[in-house]
Amino acid sequence: MMRDPYAELFAIYAQSVRWEDLPEETVHEVKRRILDSIGVALAAFTTEAATAARGAASAFPSHKGATLWGTRLRAAPDVAGFVNGVMVRALDYNDTYLSREPLHPSDVIAPLMAVAEYRDCPTTELVTAIAVAYEIGVSLCDAGSLRKHGWDHVNYIGIATATAAGRLLGLGPEALEHAISLTVVPHAAMRQTRAGELSMWKGVAAANACRNAIFSCFLAAHGMTGPFLPFVGEMGFLRQLLGGEEFNQKALRTLHERQPPRRILETSLKFWPVEYHAQSAVDAALQIRREIGDPGRISHIQIDTFRAAHEIIAKDPEKWAPKTRETADHSLPYTVVVALLDGEISFQSFAPQRFSDPLVQQMLAERTILREDPALTAAYPEGVPNRVTVRTWDGSEVVREVWYPRGHVRNPMTDDEVVEKFLRNVTGILPPTRAERLVECVMRIERSTVAEIVHLMEVEA
Repeated sequence: MMRDPYAELFAIYAQSVRWEDLPEETVHEVKRRILDSIGVALAAFTTEAATAARGAASAFPSHKGATLWGTRLRAAPDVAGFVNGVMVRALDYNDTYLSREPLHPSDVIAPLMAVAEYRDCPTTELVTAIAVAYEIGVSLCDAGSLRKHGWDHVNYIGIATATAAGRLLGLGPEALEHAISLTVVPHAAMRQTRAGELSMWKGVAAANACRNAIFSCFLAAHGMTGPFLPFVGEMGFLRQLLGGEEFNQKALRTLHERQPPRRILETSLKFWPVEYHAQSAVDAALQIRREIGDPGRISHIQIDTFRAAHEIIAKDPEKWAPKTRETADHSLPYTVVVALLDGEISFQSFAPQRFSDPLVQQMLAERTILREDPALTAAYPEGVPNRVTVRTWDGSEVVREVWYPRGHVRNPMTDDEVVEKFLRNVTGILPPTRAERLVECVMRIERSTVAEIVHLMEVEA
């Protein structure tokens, strides 16, 4: 096999990390991310995207596969990982990393849990695999921008999942490199997923990338070879998806040096169920709403933001008149307007009756302006700086600027806040005693089993 330096790098790194080498803080953060992912997944159990994915999987049940979260149904591990991954992402409430390429790194968790359940892996192996996937996915985000060239960030999720899933499946070095190639070359995902009006696929693309990655691992395990030189080849990843640019080698240093994974500690949790670049704007808007009291006082709204936020969640006309929940939770102007009007942001903020409300539409069309501020652009991605200015009918003005919203790596949520978010997400879905038991099992996961955790997630009819 002609060795691709990057496929070789990722495979060697994935197989070099041992549970005993994991820093204590990395293990603790993995536990928090598993708990957060389960909570946001169960909150999305009845969403249209989750229902559609579960329905498709249910047509082909498997007694030997992995569990579809919230049910007693099983499917092949790649399919179960897909369904559960859709649930994690459906409400856009899972974690984030911001760099040259934004990422939701916890998109890897549900698929890797499906593989671990299928293989009956020790939970220590699952935690190690998740830490490895975070290390690779986050490092790739620093190494090159896919979005700049019209490709979707889930291509990095696929690579991270393939390397970690291959480890869980016990693939040897050469087979793992083939699995990575089989993930990379056939499955390039386009950025059109996140352009204009957004569909359910916005919250499904990452789960699909993981499904492809796991299937590729199974193929490689049975002898399938992938295209040679998937990254550096004439028509490979670097040329096609990065426009001929090389990966930034400094960003891959921890992989080259085979350092214990710690990069999960550089990622951020979400405090509100909106696209991450809007988190600080929601924070600012809610501060203003508490100060002005009556939203009827609002005359005009001005949002000053940074370039990435403008490009991703503000520039498209559809973001100013959303017609789907996926567009609404990815609209900077909409989230600010609704936060100011309602004094809160919740899942109900993105219901059709809310984004179709005439007052909301009038506020967006006639009383809200947005502009990019070069000073705020310069502060990204260290922070996610947004400034909201509200002018009232009596001529007064209230301004709030936030760089580090709650949950940001520089303003992290406490363990109690992570548990509180989880319990809030599963209220009415799991009985309180079982929810508390689930918290306990995840937070001492090295003494639990994947099967035990999955069993506790069953939704009562």
